[in-house]
Amino acid sequence: MAEPNSKPLVYIVEDSVSSGALYSSQLESVGYKTKHFIDGYSALVAIKEKMPSVIIQDVCLPDISGLDVLQFVNKQEAPARVIIITSNSSIEIAVDAMRLGGFDFIEKPFTRQRLLTSVNDAVKQIKLESNPLKIEEAHEPEDKIEFIGESLVMQTVFRLLNSASRSKASVFVTGESGTGKEVCAQKLHQSSGRRVGPLIAINCAAIPKDLFESEFFGHVKGSFSGAFVDRKGAVEVANGGTLFLDELCEMDLNLQSKLLRFLQTGTFNRVGSSEILQSDVRIVCATNRNPAEEVGEGRFREDLYYRLNVIPVQLPALRERGNDILLLADAILADKNRINNKDFKAFSTEVKSLFLQYNWPGNIRELQNVIENMVVIHTGETITTDMLPATFGRSVVDTPKFTTPLKKPTQHIMAAEQIEPIQGSHAGILPMWLVEKNTIEHAIDACSGNIPLAAAHLGVSASTIYRKMKGWDANTNKKNE
Repeated sequence: MAEPNSKPLVYIVEDSVSSGALYSSQLESVGYKTKHFIDGYSALVAIKEKMPSVIIQDVCLPDISGLDVLQFVNKQEAPARVIIITSNSSIEIAVDAMRLGGFDFIEKPFTRQRLLTSVNDAVKQIKLESNPLKIEEAHEPEDKIEFIGESLVMQTVFRLLNSASRSKASVFVTGESGTGKEVCAQKLHQSSGRRVGPLIAINCAAIPKDLFESEFFGHVKGSFSGAFVDRKGAVEVANGGTLFLDELCEMDLNLQSKLLRFLQTGTFNRVGSSEILQSDVRIVCATNRNPAEEVGEGRFREDLYYRLNVIPVQLPALRERGNDILLLADAILADKNRINNKDFKAFSTEVKSLFLQYNWPGNIRELQNVIENMVVIHTGETITTDMLPATFGRSVVDTPKFTTPLKKPTQHIMAAEQIEPIQGSHAGILPMWLVEKNTIEHAIDACSGNIPLAAAHLGVSASTIYRKMKGWDANTNKKNE
């Protein structure tokens, strides 16, 4: 384990040389020390010699399973936090890894920020557990875009956050994907009296249903098959700090009732234990859905909604923020320059004009991706229009156009078109789910079948698209039966 005040050591166990080198460079750019191993046995020898703070562990290795490495680590004194990296085909193995004591799992392909967030959370947990009486700020990634803005709508948000920071009330942040809900939570935490405590983030959409309760409240050894060690949950780790629940409306109804009970009493028990524990956390939650509609449809508990929605904060879409777009673009450019050792100083007048006119369906996340693409690929001092990605929508329309020529609609759209629209006085109106489906399929075609790229343009995660496609297939099968 890393010595006090030293840079946290991270082992990367990945048989792909290029991927391992990429992960190493991303972590080292924000101050971590790393070592890369291309097979499991080499990693075991190094772990036995010196235990790191965190291990980034690929499941599929050429010699042994990544689960074997995980089990070996958890048998050692002061084990490292193990973050499993996996592909779609091995997602069930990743769930097993979590039950074996893994700290987190991230699905390929993942972003640099997703990797840094997971490692940072692991280091925070280590520091909290090693010295609970004196909580220090863990190693923070340096590439954070500040929560900035001069527009009237953002000044309203800042005033709300300033008031909220002086209280312990729950804050409910809503807004489209990519508008900065997690950054909002970070800002609120850092400006509150809980800033010396941990900020623990949970993505409610990324946790498998059967692991939800364990992730939130922890479990004891032997509580279920594969639970070989005691594990603290997010509620316990966040004691004295802030618990950020992202994509809250994805939470299972059964867990919603348990979360409500915790909010009402401040007590909980780990899975498999009857011992009553206490934790003092401030809840900040976020969703890109309309929570009131979710309550009306019966997918979210009304009593929990009112318990959490004490201070509502609505984040505006980037297209509604006027010149804030250029303020954010300048901040992102400076950040990407530093990370990639480039010398860009400004955007051309034409690029600024395009930025101000573009609809930004992916909001700040899309702005970051566009700028990072240009900085990484090109060199110079000024960002010009010829550096813009080919997929960047240059037309100023309500729905951004893709520059890639559209292909013939896919089978999903063809099947959807067989559904008859509403007849009578409202002829031509299609069901909302069909409009959504056609929009997603349109984006996939425009991106030449690249679902992650289509997801980025739509401002949603790739997993959301995969989930919806699976639902479409299920509906089609029912209609054909």
